[in-house]
Amino acid sequence: MRTTVRLSGAGRRPRAYAAAVPAPASPAAPDAAPPDPRLPPVVDADWLHAHRGEVVLADVRWYLDGRSGRTAYREGHLPGAVHVDLDRVLAAPPSADGGRHPLPDPAAFAEGLGALGVGDGQAVVAYDDAGGTVAARLVWLLRALGEPAALLDGGLAAGSAEAGALETADVRLPPAPRTPRPWPGALLADADDAADPAHVVLDARDAARYRGEVEPVDPRPGHVPGAVSLPARGALGPDGRFLPPAALRERFAAAGADGGRPVVAYCGSGVTACHVLLAMEHAGLGRGRLYPGSWSAWSASGRPAATGA
Repeated sequence: MRTTVRLSGAGRRPRAYAAAVPAPASPAAPDAAPPDPRLPPVVDADWLHAHRGEVVLADVRWYLDGRSGRTAYREGHLPGAVHVDLDRVLAAPPSADGGRHPLPDPAAFAEGLGALGVGDGQAVVAYDDAGGTVAARLVWLLRALGEPAALLDGGLAAGSAEAGALETADVRLPPAPRTPRPWPGALLADADDAADPAHVVLDARDAARYRGEVEPVDPRPGHVPGAVSLPARGALGPDGRFLPPAALRERFAAAGADGGRPVVAYCGSGVTACHVLLAMEHAGLGRGRLYPGSWSAWSASGRPAATGA
């Protein structure tokens, strides 16, 4: 179903446009703010081109191998995009209990985004060059707070094909007021939830890491016992764009996420798992819960680890 709505950004003139209405929150998250109906979880480059003046465009590139996302941003980014640093804005410092990327302190998150020009209620479209698996963290955090945010389908490649030449200068928007708000507990899970067989637990990492064949960064190889492997990138087609919703629903159903039980998603450090949760919402399956500590926290504890398929 599509409906005509109006999107008003900070200091921007509202404009009418058509947007898909997101799926309602699942029963597993009754006290979370519902998704803002002004933006679905995923938009394409044509939509961005038509509504560019109404959103803050966020470049959220980051690399597990240590390459600098800011350097990549300065080598070329979509016109008008601000750079959002995963480690500084979208995560708290690493800890044994919280893993490599704990959720940011609400006050620090508000301060960091406000300094970039993302105020209360400001619509955001985020992208990266990794199929959205990093940018999903920003989108999920904002949507968890009930704010309008979406992934750019196809990321940097799709956006640059539409926009043409990339920019290299840093983009600085006027700071915007932003109110700190706590993260909704109904959309979060902990290690006990991940161990609970009442949940469908989805592991968003590559299959080799799930099986324990490789482990590049965390203390132990393997996966949470009982978890199902559902690599985040499997939700994308060869062109780097999301599969059609019907195909996504089939993929989730094959993993046991057919709506019968609540879903918990994890990855290495609570970043890529956000992509799985957005894909779930994009497919019309409602909202699951994020285990922020993910494998980086689980593997640092004394909890058991499973290996193999």
